[in-house]
Amino acid sequence: MGPKGIKGELGDVGDQGNIGKTGPIGKKGDKGEKGLPGIPGGKGKAGTVCDCGRYRKVVGQLDISVARLKTSMKFVKNVIAGIRETEEKFYYIVQEEKNYRESLTHCRIRGGMLAMPKDEAANTLLADYVSKSGFFRVFIGVNDLEREGQYVFTDNTPLQNYSNWKEGEPSDPYGHEDCVEMLSSGRWNDTECHLTMYFVCEFVKKKK
Repeated sequence: MGPKGIKGELGDVGDQGNIGKTGPIGKKGDKGEKGLPGIPGGKGKAGTVCDCGRYRKVVGQLDISVARLKTSMKFVKNVIAGIRETEEKFYYIVQEEKNYRESLTHCRIRGGMLAMPKDEAANTLLADYVSKSGFFRVFIGVNDLEREGQYVFTDNTPLQNYSNWKEGEPSDPYGHEDCVEMLSSGRWNDTECHLTMYFVCEFVKKKK
C-alpha cells in the first residue's frame, strides 16, 4: 500500500435530503404583554316595554299570601298542646298569652269561639286537657260584661243548665272581675279581663 495522497478539492453541494422526524416539544414560553383594548361593539337592539303593572300585582298577591301563611304558621306553632274533640266539636289550647277580648278575637277570626263548657262532659274534657298540658288556668267563654252579676256564655246563652264555680265564686267584691278562667281542677273563677293568659278555642265540626 503506497503513501496517503494529497487532499482533493471540495466538490459541488449535493441535493437537499429528506425532512427528518419532528423533535420534542420545547418548554412553555413566558407570558406576553397585555394587548390593546378592542374596538367598542355596536349599539344593541332596544328591549321590549315592561308590562310592570301586571307583574307588580302578581308580586303583591304573593306578598299577601306569604304574610297569611306566616300568620297561619305562627298560630299552628302556638297550638302545640294537641287537640281534644267530641262528636260535634274540637278544642285547641292556644299557648299565647292574651287578655280576654284579644282571646275572643283570636278564636273568632279563625271561625271559632272561646270554649264554652255547657255541660259536665265538656267541662271534664277541658279540665283534663288543661291539667295534662301542665297549665294552671285558661280563659273560657264565660263573662258578665253586659250586666254585672249575670254571667253568660260568649254566644249570649245564660248559665241556666250548667256551671262549675270554685267554692265562694263568683265573688267580685269590687266589680272588676267580669271574665272567667278555668283552673286545672275544672273549677271556674271570675277574674279581671285585662289579665293575660293562655286560652281555649272551640270549633264546631263541619257536617259531611
